[in-house]
Amino acid sequence: MTKTKRSLSARFLRSSFKGAAYFIGGSVALTAIYAVVPVPTTLTMLFDTNGAKRDWTPLSDISPNLVRAVIAAEDGKFCSHDGFDREAIEKALTRNIKGGRMRGGSTISQQTAKNVFLWQGSGWTRYLRKVPEVYFTFLIEKIWGKRRIMEVYLNVAETGIGTYGAEAGAKRYYNKSAENLTRIEAARLAAILPLPKKRAVNGVGGFTRRYGNSISARIRVVKRDGLDACIYT
Repeated sequence: MTKTKRSLSARFLRSSFKGAAYFIGGSVALTAIYAVVPVPTTLTMLFDTNGAKRDWTPLSDISPNLVRAVIAAEDGKFCSHDGFDREAIEKALTRNIKGGRMRGGSTISQQTAKNVFLWQGSGWTRYLRKVPEVYFTFLIEKIWGKRRIMEVYLNVAETGIGTYGAEAGAKRYYNKSAENLTRIEAARLAAILPLPKKRAVNGVGGFTRRYGNSISARIRVVKRDGLDACIYT
């Protein structure tokens, strides 16, 4: 190898290490800031052509019914896993390999990492996102903890067309604060989270109504079995 080639290789390695160090330092710093400061916006909000109505609300001002509803609907092991539900991931992979309906095994922690730091994506970009998603999920689990993860999730999750967060969703559909959501109201709001642009809360029927009723029943199970213990001790 010539001196020129060795010099280019050395410079490339130095640049790569420097870039990695800047990324790690910057991402850790930003995660630490978001541990105490409300997330001002996300890429999804910025690129939403319908706008982004939101109203940051502390977890203490969000009904426990909604917290338990999203645990029941999205991530029953939220309080016990380390950010990744390996059993759910394995089941999703098996189902997808067999040609079933494509579904993920994302936890609330993974969804929060994606919503705050990354992009939604579709097709191959969705799979490209998975590597940094794992990294940011690890960070928020270590730096934020479960209660903060839930608080951020309920403030940045899309809850309707141009609507983000529990407070904006509660006002949009029920004309009330998220603090005052009843069990069935919270369950129906949680039921639309996977497809907030395609599912409606008001006047719901069919699948969304049945799913909402199922979530409503499971809210009692979440409370009874202490599946929300990391939030309400």
